Amino acid sequence: MGSAAPRWAVRTLVTSAALLALAAMGWLVFWFLLRLPLLTVAIAVSLLLTALMSPISRWLCRRGSPPALSALLSVLLLIGVLTGVGFLIGFRAAERLRNLTRPLAAGIDRIRVWLIEGPLGLDPQQVTEIRNAVVDRIYRLTPEPTAAASMAVYVLTAVILVAFLVFFLLKDGAAMWDWLVGLVPGRRRWQVDGAGQAAWSTLSRYVQGVIVVALIDALGIGAVLFILGVPLWLSLTLLTFIGAFVPLFGATVSGVVAVLVTLVTNGPTDAVIVAVAVLVVQQVEGNILQPIIVGRALRLHPVVILVAVTAGWMLWGLAGALLAVPLVAVSYRAADYLKEHPAPAPPPPPSHPVMQAPSAEQPTGAGAR
Repeated sequence: MGSAAPRWAVRTLVTSAALLALAAMGWLVFWFLLRLPLLTVAIAVSLLLTALMSPISRWLCRRGSPPALSALLSVLLLIGVLTGVGFLIGFRAAERLRNLTRPLAAGIDRIRVWLIEGPLGLDPQQVTEIRNAVVDRIYRLTPEPTAAASMAVYVLTAVILVAFLVFFLLKDGAAMWDWLVGLVPGRRRWQVDGAGQAAWSTLSRYVQGVIVVALIDALGIGAVLFILGVPLWLSLTLLTFIGAFVPLFGATVSGVVAVLVTLVTNGPTDAVIVAVAVLVVQQVEGNILQPIIVGRALRLHPVVILVAVTAGWMLWGLAGALLAVPLVAVSYRAADYLKEHPAPAPPPPPSHPVMQAPSAEQPTGAGAR
């Protein structure tokens, strides 16, 4: 009894020290990642794209293709799709994206006039200050030519890095994971491996689900804009597709932009039609598509999603808002797996055998011979 208390105290002290060391290491890694945003975002995007392309790579492997060739073909397919979208839609939309600023500013001016002269009768000075702040923010979103050139080099560097990372993750991802799991003590190895597999499954379902939801949103709203003849329908469709990747905020912001641009270019009647279409699409997304396609992968409360997106935006801007929800979902799924599958208790230390006197049936000494 006298030695049990010191042993318990030593075990508690060692466990506390290990937890503190783990927390300090986690904070150090987090601080390091914040100091290198390009590398951090590139790794995160690579994991998302690997989760998206891994079914194609596995399908090629099942057809007899070597892992390296399967990974290379998957990366080339991904680059081809992104390049095609960039040339056919992205570059053309980027040229017109600057044209969105003037219609947006004009739409905000109309709303400002209505707020001042309409039934609300708000204070003109306060409304004008808010209008100026919003319009100034909108014009800052379109970079100058010099800033755009440096941004292009920055993006190109990130794309090359992401392409290499996706290739090696598709080719050697399983071996990398086995190596990481091998660093874990044997008693907890199966637990960490199961948590990682659950987290990866969640990430894969999330990425594939968000792609489907974004396509449906963009096709639905883009079709209405095209039928109404909105001049910037292609840019607005692309904005709707990108906005779907930011839960809660993205669809709302892209919908408001579409309504404002339609109000300026086509008039109030078409703007009301676009507003109704945006509301219908968002209701279908929020009540049907998100719960069925993405909800099972997330299993997060809307408040958690709201806090995650806000924190991601404050840390890394748009990239942080895009990556915050999958990061929280994966972390939650891994923690939930660890909670549901606790590690077995360590075996008790072997006790010292009790010295017993030899029995009469077991002779000792010379008589044993």
